[in-house]
Amino acid sequence: MLDIEVIEDPAAAEASLDPIRTRILQELAEPASATQLAAKVGLPRQKVNYHLKALESHGLVELVEERKKGNVTERILRATAASYLISPAALASVAPDPRRFADRFSAFWLLALAGRTVQEMGKLIAGAAAAKKKLASFAIDGEITFRTATDRAAFAEELGVAVTRLVDKYHDGGSGTPAGRAGAGATAAGGRKHRLVVVLHPALKAPKNPTELKEKDQGND
Repeated sequence: MLDIEVIEDPAAAEASLDPIRTRILQELAEPASATQLAAKVGLPRQKVNYHLKALESHGLVELVEERKKGNVTERILRATAASYLISPAALASVAPDPRRFADRFSAFWLLALAGRTVQEMGKLIAGAAAAKKKLASFAIDGEITFRTATDRAAFAEELGVAVTRLVDKYHDGGSGTPAGRAGAGATAAGGRKHRLVVVLHPALKAPKNPTELKEKDQGND
């Protein structure tokens, strides 16, 4: 079972968004039969079987084992992943494409880059899982508080310069030579390209405590 599976097929995406099927996928984090699931989700076994067949046909559920119970064969199933993410590829021609425009100060371009990351990582994870290999990746997540918009702009500028310097230092422009010293038109021979995306955006404000809101409202009465 994968930690996260990215869904690219539109029909599979539609199937996964059904509330009942979402609940079934959640319950199938642990292997179970249709009978066991029926008791958990409060539906007739026949209806659960209907949803299981749909999920299995789209590759979201997999067979773990079959158990003989008298004249009946009980199928034990589980979800293919603990969590799912729908790829922009499922939206086909209306999916965001960062190649349509490039504006490093555009929130929409940031979204397009994030969508491409989901799509590419989904393919890479699936490929690594099929080959039974570990996928090499790296990510940093954090928060920073800027006193002014000027500070934020200065930080972004310095970050861009620092990243460019690192790329110049480590990028293989051909024959193992860093880009800054590679000849014109040189290409990396045997090197593996990596995608580099750096983003900076405002953090969401934490939701106010319901108790504090209630006390404030009472104080205004």
